[in-house]
Order: sequence, then C-alpha cells, then structure tokens
Amino acid sequence: MDLLRTLGSAAASSLLQKSGITFPFQIGEKIPEFEANNIWTLHDGIKKDDSTPISIFTFEGNTPQKKNLLPLAKNALRKLRTLRHPDVLKFIDAVETDNTIYIATERITPFSVAVQSMSNKSSKETEEWLVWGLQRISTALAFINESASSTHGSLRVESVFVSQSGEWKLGGFEVLSNAKDDLSVLYTMGGLMPNANSSACPEVRKLGWSSLNEGAPASADAYSLGLLLYSMFNPTFPPPATLEPPHPPPTQSSAGSIPSYLYPSYKKLLHPSPKPRMTPSQFLDLGMGKVPGDHPGFFINNKLVKICAELDNFALASESDKAALLKALKENASSFPTSFATRRILPSIITALEYGGPSAPLIFPLVLQLGKSLSPSDYTSTIIAPILKLFALPDRGVRMALLDALPEYADKLDNKAVADKIWPHLQTGFTDTVAVIREATVKSIGLVSSKLSDRILNNELLRHLAKMQLDPEASIRTNTCILIGRLAPTLGYNTKRKVLVPAFARAVKDTFVHARVAGLMSFMATVECYEIDELATKVLPIVVTALVDKEKLVRDQAFKAVELFMKKLEAHAAQMPATELVDEAQPGVQGSNIPNQSTLVNSAAGAAGALAGWAMSSISKKITTGDMQPNLALPGGIDRPTSAPPPPAGPTQAPPTIPIASPSLSTFSTFDPGNHAHAKGKAMQLGASKTSSNAAQSSLAAASAWADEIVASTGADAWDGDLMDVNADADDWSAFETAPVPAAPVPVVAPKAVVSAAAGASDDEGWGDFESKPTVTPAVAPHRPAHPPSRPAIKRVASPTPTKRTASPAPSQPATPHVETSPAPSLSTMTPEEKAAEMARRKEERKLVRSSFCNMTRGPLLTFVPEDCPAEREESRKGVAKGGTPQS
Repeated sequence: MDLLRTLGSAAASSLLQKSGITFPFQIGEKIPEFEANNIWTLHDGIKKDDSTPISIFTFEGNTPQKKNLLPLAKNALRKLRTLRHPDVLKFIDAVETDNTIYIATERITPFSVAVQSMSNKSSKETEEWLVWGLQRISTALAFINESASSTHGSLRVESVFVSQSGEWKLGGFEVLSNAKDDLSVLYTMGGLMPNANSSACPEVRKLGWSSLNEGAPASADAYSLGLLLYSMFNPTFPPPATLEPPHPPPTQSSAGSIPSYLYPSYKKLLHPSPKPRMTPSQFLDLGMGKVPGDHPGFFINNKLVKICAELDNFALASESDKAALLKALKENASSFPTSFATRRILPSIITALEYGGPSAPLIFPLVLQLGKSLSPSDYTSTIIAPILKLFALPDRGVRMALLDALPEYADKLDNKAVADKIWPHLQTGFTDTVAVIREATVKSIGLVSSKLSDRILNNELLRHLAKMQLDPEASIRTNTCILIGRLAPTLGYNTKRKVLVPAFARAVKDTFVHARVAGLMSFMATVECYEIDELATKVLPIVVTALVDKEKLVRDQAFKAVELFMKKLEAHAAQMPATELVDEAQPGVQGSNIPNQSTLVNSAAGAAGALAGWAMSSISKKITTGDMQPNLALPGGIDRPTSAPPPPAGPTQAPPTIPIASPSLSTFSTFDPGNHAHAKGKAMQLGASKTSSNAAQSSLAAASAWADEIVASTGADAWDGDLMDVNADADDWSAFETAPVPAAPVPVVAPKAVVSAAAGASDDEGWGDFESKPTVTPAVAPHRPAHPPSRPAIKRVASPTPTKRTASPAPSQPATPHVETSPAPSLSTMTPEEKAAEMARRKEERKLVRSSFCNMTRGPLLTFVPEDCPAEREESRKGVAKGGTPQS
C-alpha cells in the first residue's frame, strides 16, 4: 500500500514538472482506495503558505477515454467553488490546464477508509456514528435540492468523505446540475460516470437521464439516499433486489443491519414511483422530530447529533446546560470516534474555556482526557498552544483548572514555553489573596522546576518561597518546606549554603506539627547537600531541639534524623587523624597521654574523673626540672592564671613575702603602679617569664579591691576574733600567755628596698611585670620567749624612691636581714600595769600593719616610723610634701 502511494505521488510530481506549472500546494501520497469507480485520483497534500494539510483531487485527461470525462471534472470544480455549506466538501484552491485539473479541499478521508477505523468500536457506537453521518448527508442533500434547486445525480459511497474533525462531508459533484442551467451535464452526460447505473433511480433506468430534467430535483437523490443507507449498514451485502425491475418494495428480512427505527423511512426512500417517494428534506424533518410519522426523532435522539448541536451553541448556553453537556462528554468520551473527539469536540470546548466562568474547572480535565489520543505533534498544536494562552487569563477558575491538571501535561511543555509564557503568569499565584490558589501554585512548582532557568530557580522562585514560609496557612508553610527539600539538589552551591539550613530551621520551629516533621524530613533528604562541618555545627544543633518536642510524631522523626546525621559524622570522623596538634614548645612531652578510644567513658562520673586526670596531667607537664626549686621567690614563676590566689606555702617554699608588722619590723618594700609604663625587659619572677599588661592591670585592680574591703571594715575592728581583746582585762588570758619555747628564734626577714639583680638581669631594666601582679611575702610570726626582754629598739631604714626595677633575690641567694629582732616579752611574768602597757603597744603595732597593708598598692614605697621618733616622722612628712607617700 505504501509503495502504491509513493508511486502515485511520484507520478503526480512528474506531471507537474512536465507541465511547468507552479502550484500553491505540495502534492503528497496517493490514496489508492479512492480510485475504483471514480474519475479522480486522491492525494494528501500540504498548502505551501501556511503548511495546512489538504487533500488534492487530480484529473488527467491525457487519454481519449479520459478526455470525454473532462466536462464532468470541470463541472465538479465549478460547483465546489459556488456551493458553500458546513456539510459540503470545503473548497480551498484549484489549478486548471487544458487536460488536467487539480482541486484542493480540506483534508478528508474516503468513507470506505474511515469506516474501517470504527472496527474497534461496539455495534451500538458504530450505529450511532452511521446515523449521525446520515443526518449530515441528508442535510447537505436538502440544501442542494431545496436551496440550490439542483440534483446531485451521483450520490453513492464514493461521494461521502469524513473530515479531520470526524464530520461527514458530501462531494462527488461531477454531474450536479440545475435544470435551468445551460451548462448542465446530468441530463446529457450522466451515464458517463463509472458504474452510474448502480445508484440510478427506476425512472432513469426506464427513460434515461434526460427524464430527470422534467421531474423534481429531489426525486433521483432520494432514491440514491435509500441505496446509500443500505450500503452504509450492510457494506458487504449485494445491492437490494428493489434496484432491479420490477423494483419490488424492500422487506424487513432484506434490510440487513438497518435499525428498525429507520426501516419505515428506508422503504419510503426506495419507492419505485417518484411522486410518493420521500425526499431527503422530508427524511431529515422526520428524523429531527419536526413532523409526525413512523418512529420520528431518530436523528435528534442520537447522541452525536445532540452533542454537535449543543457544542454549536455552547457559548450561549446556561451554566446548567453546559454542566449537563460536559458531564455527557466525560461519560461517553471513550465511545466517540477519535477524529470526532479530537477535531470536533476539543476545538469547541477549548474555545469556550477561553472565556472562563464556573464551567472552566469541568472543561479542562475533559480537554486533557480527549487529547490523550493525539499524536505528539498534534498535541502541541491542539492542546499546548491553547494552554499557554489560558495561563494569561485572570480567571481564578481557569487558573485552578490549569494547576490541578498540570501533572498530565507538564512533561509535554518545553523549557522556553515554561520560562517565557507560563512563569510570568504563574508567579502571580504566590501573592493571590485566595489561599487555595497560593497552595496550588506552590505544589505546581515541583512539576516545572526542571524547565526553569537558573536565574528563576536560584533567585525569583526562592524569594517567593521565603514569603510562603511565613504564610498564615499551615498547609502552605508545610508544602513550601517540602518543595524546598525537593528543589535542593538543583540549586547552586552558594544558594544551598545560604538557603537550606535557615529554611528548614524555620520549619522545625513552626507551630504546626506536620511543618516541623517536614522540616526534619527535609534535613534528612538533603543530607548530601551539607558540608561535614556545617552538618555538625549548624544542622545537628537545630535538629536536637526537636528531641524533646511535645509531639511524639516530631520526637520520633528527630531521633531518626539524629541517627542519620551521627552515622555520617562517625564515618567521617573515622577517617580523620587522631590529632593534628603538635606542641613545639615542649618537645620532651610525649603523646602517650592523649585520650584514645580506650580512654573514652560512658558515664558522668567516669567523665568527671577522666577530665580531672587530664587536667592534672596537663599542669604537671608544664613544670620543668628547673622550675622545681626549693624556694619560690614569686608566685608568678609558675604558669597559672593571674586571677588565681597564690599557692599555699609548702615545706620547700620560702616564707610568703606579704609584709606583716612585727615588733622587729621597721620597713616594707613594695612597688609603684605609676611606674609600670616605663617597665621593660624581663619580669622579676622565676624563669624571667613576662606577664601581659592586661593581666597586670587585672591583678592591681583585684589587690586594690581587697585592700579597700579591709579598710572599709576597720570600723568594727578588722582583727576581731584574731587573737585577743586588749581591753578585756577581766578575761582569763592564761591560755595565751604561754607558748612552747623554740630551740632557736626564727628571725623575721624584711625585704630590702633595693636589692641586687638576679643573675643575668640587666641593671637598667624597669618595673616590667610588677604591674601585672604585686608580690608580697608575709613574714612568719616569731616565737615569743618565756621571759620578755626589754622593748627592742627599732632601727630606721630609709626607703629610697626606686628609679629602676630591681629583681628579687634568687632562691640560692637569701636576703640579708636589715632589722634586728628580739623575742617578744611574756605577759605571764608582768605586773598588771606592765601587761596593760604591753597590750597597748601590740594593738598599736597591729594598726600600723593594717594601714601599711591597705596602702601597699597605692604608692611606690611605704616607710613606717614609730610614734616615739618625731624627727623621723617630720622627715617623712617632708618627703610626702615633695611627692612621696603619706604616712599612717
């Protein structure tokens, strides 16, 4: 079959080239089924200017036999040009030469070919289709007979065609004639048509074709219509017996598959006498129920006839009538012929859809249902092209119908159409005041996201989704989170880092339960989108907050998420080195104490013990052999926080250097905080370790606050509860008047005001690290002898103002005492008067000690002068006037 079509097309092209004629259409394949009993050859073709599919009827009068039929071909061309009716074959263009005629019409299919497509339909559906087609042919005949006052003269199966829309069309106008027309060919050349007598009426068989000129125009066509009805329902049966003389009336048994409701009309159409014979117009009126008769209304009750009538008036119908029609179309969509559904119904309802309205949600699903049988190319032109226009409509019903049905046609949209024609209108749904439109818009993005450009996906779309996460509707917030999770793999790298964690974190904190679950599931679904450090420092801290959510659904999902993230982190940690830290300052310290897998603990108590052990081990590593000296001159020699209190004195440590007044103490050496800005070089501490100025200021502030607190408490005797109350003479003091006698008195060492520098220290070094932490060494209280000697004389030691920093004596060079000491007298051997004097003296000494301690951080140096030395006190006052420190 394809070979014959190819050969026919090649022959036609050869003829065109030989004739030298330029045609407005291109001739395609030949349809060989049409050649029998016809003067034409039929080809498929394409119109060149707009690529419209057409059919081309070709007549070639290149033989003597064919030349005799040339007038019939020219008559057909003339009648097609002048007759215009919806049920008549539509004329498009023609090319005519001396012996050749080309007629271009709408694309059609011969009835003999179209009826084969109904083989897969049921007998009921085929019957409805045939009755509907018969109604269309009867309408065309009634127009020719009544309006055009003409006789078709050649009505048979070869004159019936089916268009692309599935509608029946009447053609075969080779002998169509009007009795008043001088160019009529029916009455003189009617018998030249191939197999003309097969459809001739009895009067023609008896009197010839010229007899039709005197009769009614419809009489011959009515008889041919009856024969056509028989051939349509019985395509394999021989012609009926009534066709041959004496033309007996047909019987019920000879009707074959003709429906019973058509049989009475069938008999009347085949009446041998032309006057009582039913005309096509009468047959049509009876079928449409306009006149009474046997079984009237067989056309109007036909499903396809009713649908076509309602489709023609669909735009003007009421909403109830539209709903009823759409319901009928949906229920019977599968029973319609493919061409009728796709070419007749679809264009009508798509046109109605463009006007919107309440029926729009019902129309669009039907459009997609009927369009499933279209080829890909036809689907684009028939379905997609109107859809792109519908997105521009502001009607909410149309928009909802488009969005609800998007899964059915999204895969047939191309990227350019989505980005240029759909997205500009689709994004308006994000800001619609109706929540249903906003939610449907969010859901639709997942179907077209792969067709959006990177600019739209990473910029415009995410801006809308950020607002959707704040929507008052909980379902919209939930679906937005789900959508972001689905879009995550397609986003850019930088966009993922900026958007995903904040978006899902917001969902995890949502008040709606399912939104929180969606946030956790989105975190899990996008686990591959995060860097490992981002997973540990940003994602996991957010997810763990949901472990104690009030809803069990959220908690369960949170535990699953944490388990997933921990497995990923553990897998990564297993590939990491044990440590990357190397302590270059302590090369002697080995890494054996670094915690490993065996040192990990599983309980709180074990963790606390392990941490304590590590801390002690870490501190001990920092004490080198040179630091472990028997005497520590300054606490700053040990690497410890400046805010920590000095360590307790051990058996190997020197006495504390905090100065405490005693009977033999005459001077105190301290530092000047005002001179710390001139300090440089190494600090006066063990190992010459330098302390920062910030730490020094912190220590000075702490010492000053401590001294202020002591001074503030002097109103209530800061030494309450220390030793005794000297004014309580009536108390029993016997317990405090005796003390064990030491083997040798321990002298109190007073620090020099200026001492020699430590070994290796420069003489021109300043006060350096004194500003960081004042160091005082308290003296050990001496043992008192059993018998008190006379009151010792206190030697005055000048306290020169330091001009440069001096280092404290090294542990190996003990300080030389500058004050002579004597044992304190015992109160047990004194008289009451001596005892009172001694207690008063001791009280006065305590006051001096308190005052000196409070001023220790407030001046450069402080020298105490006893009250019984007025000369020295006067000299001290002169020093204060010159800028020194006032005396207490």
